[in-house]
Amino acid sequence: MATSSYISVNLTQKQLEFLQLLDYHEIDIFTIDTIEKSIGKKVKNLNEILENLVQKKLLSRIEKGKYCRYNFRDEMTISNYLAEDGIVAYWSALNRHGLTEQFPNTIFVQTAKDKREKKVFGVDYKFVRVAKRKLTGFDIHGAGNHQFRMSSMEKTIVDCFDLPQYSGGYAELIRAFNNAKLDAKKMVKYCKAINNIAATKRIAYLAELFQKPDFGVFLNYAKKILNEKYNLFDSIGREEGEYVNKWKLRLNISEEDILEICNKMY
Repeated sequence: MATSSYISVNLTQKQLEFLQLLDYHEIDIFTIDTIEKSIGKKVKNLNEILENLVQKKLLSRIEKGKYCRYNFRDEMTISNYLAEDGIVAYWSALNRHGLTEQFPNTIFVQTAKDKREKKVFGVDYKFVRVAKRKLTGFDIHGAGNHQFRMSSMEKTIVDCFDLPQYSGGYAELIRAFNNAKLDAKKMVKYCKAINNIAATKRIAYLAELFQKPDFGVFLNYAKKILNEKYNLFDSIGREEGEYVNKWKLRLNISEEDILEICNKMY
């Protein structure tokens, strides 16, 4: 935003200087705890300046201590500010990776902290609390002040099998796994991180069914951790279906239906 854009707004010198610093450092979103470090300068009466700029609709408050430019609406970047350790994950990441054309109405954010669902600028954010060890396998997207963390393709698939209720539906997850080009070694790494044997068995079963290339290392890992307990293939489905002894699964979605799901177009 150029300095000339502020002329029509009744600003104090301190408010104008602060906005000019945001312009110079190309800052669109920030926290009150980090802004002085970002602009390299202490700001006297910072809280008062921010409050006045919010009232004049030059800044918006995302939540306590977190601000952005008035028209800033990058929901992925905002999600990482709402949860400091947050990672865009599950259904939201599936969509961003091009593995589903279904667009979630909610941004799913993985975090190790307790945080309630929140709506910001009309966008719903769902925070899924997980063990800290699961906050791995993410990439940095965006540039400059618009960067955000999002789970990699392999980690996204593993996370969705771990907590399929956030994947947009089991049919979408099956189709995404079938279409994704996955690194089997990374899949092993992230399955170890989530430590969910049942999820690993489901992935192994599908990898064999779909004849995923170069997945031998994953299948060997799955065989090593296999237990004697039978798990439902769809963990939130009915207690019914054929038993698969090799992977200790009960197919409450039949193999025929699984293959049909993958043959269907969006």
